[in-house]
Amino acid sequence: MSELTHFNEQGRAKMVDVTEKAVTRRIAVAAGEVHMAPDTMAHIKNGTMKKGDVLAVAQVAGIQAAKHNWELIPMCHPLPLTGIDITFHLSDNPCMVEIQAAVSCTGVTGVEMEALTAVSVAALTIYDMCKAVQKDMHITNIRLLRKSGGKSGDYIAEE
Repeated sequence: MSELTHFNEQGRAKMVDVTEKAVTRRIAVAAGEVHMAPDTMAHIKNGTMKKGDVLAVAQVAGIQAAKHNWELIPMCHPLPLTGIDITFHLSDNPCMVEIQAAVSCTGVTGVEMEALTAVSVAALTIYDMCKAVQKDMHITNIRLLRKSGGKSGDYIAEE
């Protein structure tokens, strides 16, 4: 099983040793969507959700999630992140909040999982903040948009 990088000689899971990898600037951008009813969107825009400012709380949650990704995803390494930016785009047609997370570091392994985790937790936070108004919101289309740095080079998702 030596060709499988995350398994030891006994076939059991292991964290890959990245000691010998080159330090490079790593950037990843991920996105996702929370689809909702127009009434729910109005509460977000007007700041009238009973739990508070939905996007402010989701932004902090996404930042925290990126910082703690290694504690959630078993084979991820703890990384010294140098930047995390969570942005939101509100759309009325379709009615949704699009979330983007840009994460960066200078290190030996990429930050794709940190960006994806940031988007996921920001989306879950939006759901949590709005569930009293609408329980049938849909969290969809969580994906990596682009990444740079490292041995595998750049990646840009197709539109």
